[in-house]
Parts: sequence; C-alpha cells; structure tokens
Amino acid sequence: MGKDKKDGLIVSLRIQPNSSKNEILKTDGGIKVKITAQPIDGKANKALIDYLSKLFKVSKSSIEIIKGETSKDKTIFININDDEKLSKIKKTLNLIE
Repeated sequence: MGKDKKDGLIVSLRIQPNSSKNEILKTDGGIKVKITAQPIDGKANKALIDYLSKLFKVSKSSIEIIKGETSKDKTIFININDDEKLSKIKKTLNLIE
C-alpha cells in the first residue's frame, strides 16, 4: 500500500480508467483510483498525476509513476518533505487511522 521513504512516500494502487468520475476508493485489495481518462497514449497516467497533484496540493513534478506505466497496477512516488502534507496524504489514502 504505502511506504515511507526519506524524501516522500511510495504508494501502490490500481487505476480504473474510463470511469464516470475521478475518485479514490479503499478496497480489500488496497487503493483504487478511478480516472475519467481513457488508457490511450498515456492519457490515463497523465490524468492520474493531474488528479493526485490537485487532491494532495503538490506539484505534478512531485508525483512519478515508478512502476506500471502500461499496467492498471501502479507504484507511484510522491516526493514531499513537508510532514504535515505527508500526514494529510496518508489520511486521504487511509494509510493511517
């Protein structure tokens, strides 16, 4: 699910492209992110980064897909040094109670 790193957070998630709206869901299998964009020419990946950057109030360049560029299962890295923002991100992702 999520793993702290010295300079940010690594999160594993499953993307569901072509959805009716952008949203994050907690499932038995982990974190699912619904994205309205279609999985064509990297549009869903770009939409995922756009959505997460707005939701977490971080720059788009702070979010990187480090695994799963062409898969529904992705591992992303959120480069952030702000403990308060990091805590809010974890709460949003339900990584901490």
